[in-house]
Amino acid sequence: MRLRLVSAGQTVSGSEALLGLEFDLQPGWKIYWRSPGDAGFPPSIDWSGSQNLASGEIAWPVPHRFSLFGLETFGYGDRVVLPVDVVPADPGQPLFLTASVDYLICEEICIPYQANLSLDLPAGPETRAPEAFFIESFNRQVPGRGAERGLSLESAALTGSLEAPVLKVTARSETPFDAPDLLVEGPPGFTFAKPEVVLSEDGRLATLSVATSTHLEQVVLEGKQLTLTVTDGLRGLEQPSIARFTTAPAPSGGTGSIFADPVALLGLLGLAMLGGLILNLMPCVLPVLSIKLLSIAEQGGKERRQIRAGFLASAAGILFSFLALATAAVALKATGMAVGWGIQFQQPLFLSAMALVMALFAYNLMGLFEVPLPAFIGNLGSVGGANNSLAGNFGTGALATLLATPCSAPFLGTSVGFALSRGAAEIYLIFTALGIGLALPYLLVAAAPRLVSWLPRPGAWMITLRRVLGLLLAGTAVWLLSVLAVQIGLAAALVAGGLLLGLGLVLWAGPNLMQKHRLATPAAASLLALAVLALPSGLPQTAVETRGTATEAAWRPLDQAAIAELVNAGQVVFVDVTADWCITCQVNKRLVLDSETVTGLLAAPEVVQMRGDWTLPSDEISAYLAGFQRYGIPFNAVYGPGAPDGLPLPELLSVDAVTEALEAAAGNATAGTAVPKAGAGGS
Repeated sequence: MRLRLVSAGQTVSGSEALLGLEFDLQPGWKIYWRSPGDAGFPPSIDWSGSQNLASGEIAWPVPHRFSLFGLETFGYGDRVVLPVDVVPADPGQPLFLTASVDYLICEEICIPYQANLSLDLPAGPETRAPEAFFIESFNRQVPGRGAERGLSLESAALTGSLEAPVLKVTARSETPFDAPDLLVEGPPGFTFAKPEVVLSEDGRLATLSVATSTHLEQVVLEGKQLTLTVTDGLRGLEQPSIARFTTAPAPSGGTGSIFADPVALLGLLGLAMLGGLILNLMPCVLPVLSIKLLSIAEQGGKERRQIRAGFLASAAGILFSFLALATAAVALKATGMAVGWGIQFQQPLFLSAMALVMALFAYNLMGLFEVPLPAFIGNLGSVGGANNSLAGNFGTGALATLLATPCSAPFLGTSVGFALSRGAAEIYLIFTALGIGLALPYLLVAAAPRLVSWLPRPGAWMITLRRVLGLLLAGTAVWLLSVLAVQIGLAAALVAGGLLLGLGLVLWAGPNLMQKHRLATPAAASLLALAVLALPSGLPQTAVETRGTATEAAWRPLDQAAIAELVNAGQVVFVDVTADWCITCQVNKRLVLDSETVTGLLAAPEVVQMRGDWTLPSDEISAYLAGFQRYGIPFNAVYGPGAPDGLPLPELLSVDAVTEALEAAAGNATAGTAVPKAGAGGS
């Protein structure tokens, strides 16, 4: 074989030059493409010793596929030129190039070689060299430089199961396809089979289906960055893509089904129930606890039968709400939409409705109204008191569930992630177990009503308690409006707040207004409530604005495609997926991420901080979370040379957990599953 470094020009006349690394191979021998496939390694150039050289990068023409003994590799045979884009450090001055080339050639055996080449180009007017046409012909075979003649990529999506997905790509050609192929470059640890090709009747539309596999445990392709290269002879189209299911992934078959292992099923249901129980202790459930506390206090002196019925009704409200959430999740998955824990807080209409409900609860607790207005407002606003019916207790339980969803808790993320990655049966089972866990305190009182007798008898102290709890619920309404401000703008959120204040004034003045006109208070209150609900529907969601402080400025937006490049360069990447509506996220941030210890660790030069803001819906963030089988936040992961596929952290962060993960990702501790590098063998 012969190896040469040649130039398309005889001189250097500008800010760049086109060279060619020419391989003249014996019949049957080949070299490898930038992504060699199941074996081999591509040519590389070390420019050390060159003068006046800023950079020299190889461009890769469309490769050929070589299939042998089940191995799929990509490369070039016969005579090939790899274009090399060279940039002089001082444009217009001579170039003195020294290239140390490492490459592998293969036939039945593979032989690694190292060659030292040199080329000097004087400065002067542009003059074409004899090799120019040959170099340029291969340069036009590079995707993006003309190779994509008439090709376009219509769609790319995953089908099948989460554990063994099939990548299905549809490509179109202005002229009929001859022999279409699909080359897939993905994260380490994944392999991609030769595609099955189906052509349309006119041959201009090709559907290419690629089976995928991995040796990594508990790592899925969903959400990972791919580079897709569609080829047809010397034509080629290259396009980046995020691997994602457009419809719900099929559940695992055979022994992979949850129903095939009763012990595993019981374990998962137990984890879900424990996660629901712990959710009662999370900071986002403060409004729920306040409602619960007042409800318990008002049971003093009542018959056990009444107490039991009231708490069972609240538990039923919780279970009903969880089943409603499960039904919504199943419906969204069936339509191919993203699902996740707490995603309803990404919708302005939901936020405004919850702010209205919280304001009504607060006004009722503060004594602004005690009697029903229109039926729907009276029922919403009635907490305890004379209107504490079974329906009211049921509504309290339902509201408890809705207010708990912006929080995550230990075991909750695992349970929800498993459920949402499976089918409808698993979703209903896991969500029912979560509901039972959240309802356990209610069920405990229902089973032993005598516990209520330990509470003080109702008295004047309850008036003060009601007002304090009313202020807490008013604070919750303000928090909901602050999240709404991110989505529809500060001015619109202030208008919504003004409408809620106006509603409070109407309720406060209700008795006087009703003396003048019996329907004045109900009509005014209803109009203000409807205005609060209607406000977001006519306004577009806005992009989340960059907020903040010097600490916030250190965070880069989440860029999944850049993570692998940073890790390959030896960097450690810390990812934080958060949202303004996620209370647990804010707790993690205040107590851990913004602590002096963790801030110092993240500020190290070798650490890159990335933050994904999920306050508004984002397909990219949804796909990223699904890649870890997570469907809720908070979510944190650390990448590095010791953990190229990422180490997920627990929902509730601690300084020790972050410190250990950073050390493991940097390679200072055992981390994850090692990914073997391709050896020098070939096919």
